[in-house]
Amino acid sequence: MKIGDYSIGLEDYPVVIAEMSANHNNSLDHALNIVEAASEAGVHMLKLQTYTADTMTLDLQSDEFFINEASSLWKDQSLFELYRAAHTPWQWHAPIMERASDLGLLCFSTPFDVTSVEFLEDLDVPAYKISSFESRDLNLIRKVAATGKPLIISTGLATIAEIDETVRVVRDVGCNDLILLKCTSAYPADPKDSNVRTIPHMRQMFNCEVGLSDHTPGIGAALAAVAFGATVIEKHFTLSRSNRGADSAFSIEPDEMKTLVAESRRVWESLGEIEYGPTPSEIESHQYRRSLYIVQDMKAGERLTPENLRSIRPGYGLSPKYYEIVLGRKITRDALKGTALNWDLV
Repeated sequence: MKIGDYSIGLEDYPVVIAEMSANHNNSLDHALNIVEAASEAGVHMLKLQTYTADTMTLDLQSDEFFINEASSLWKDQSLFELYRAAHTPWQWHAPIMERASDLGLLCFSTPFDVTSVEFLEDLDVPAYKISSFESRDLNLIRKVAATGKPLIISTGLATIAEIDETVRVVRDVGCNDLILLKCTSAYPADPKDSNVRTIPHMRQMFNCEVGLSDHTPGIGAALAAVAFGATVIEKHFTLSRSNRGADSAFSIEPDEMKTLVAESRRVWESLGEIEYGPTPSEIESHQYRRSLYIVQDMKAGERLTPENLRSIRPGYGLSPKYYEIVLGRKITRDALKGTALNWDLV
């Protein structure tokens, strides 16, 4: 499948998506600097999130509208206040997307309700992303799938039955350009919970491209995912974790993103095929394998012994596997120290 000019599949290098999310720190200039840093790091796509606090939740003070988990980065914040502080103002979308386009980046977004889909359609985004927490909102998914644009869906929290139901809805609407992202919906996530071995199973089960939406620190889980067949990697991106953006604690910085882009491609290149024997690049290295050499000056008729025959480098003589066979046999002509032993000499 393709998103814009990018082909996505096992035969193509992994596509890396930089997720801006709330790391704009409520500054359009800061957001535009993130776009430029993403381009310099070599990412292929940039992703935004499109919502307002009112489209996400209610401004209520009851406990269930507050974040109470002790381990949460946003403990004791109300959902409404968190989303009001973290959302990307809708009037910023056009200039951010324009800057991304100027720099050769595809820019798209995650809509969180029908109004945001309509807004993004007016901006003619090239694709859509559905977040893990919205992957059960089948009405929203129908609306997005009906646009005919490629659709990426994170699967954090979802059971295999729930994923199956979501995929069926997407395909029933006629959307066949689907990418599922293995995801752990914890912020930050523990690498032990990544379970990237699921990726090839997910590909087989749902017959679509599969990637990783990664909230773990660093890039190790993402690279492991590529080794297991991930064709898309999404990572939250910040100019600096010290900026204390709402998502900065589980985001990677420009140098890390640059390394991720380069190393994910190297991992992909290294996968190759199931193959044994020397590759073309190894042919010349044959000369450095061990082989049998005469290590003392010898006269014709003298016998080969452990003192005058050894297995050494380079590899121009007989294979060391013939050592026991040739011991005790006579040589056919005079041979100087450093002569490769071949059958015509025995």
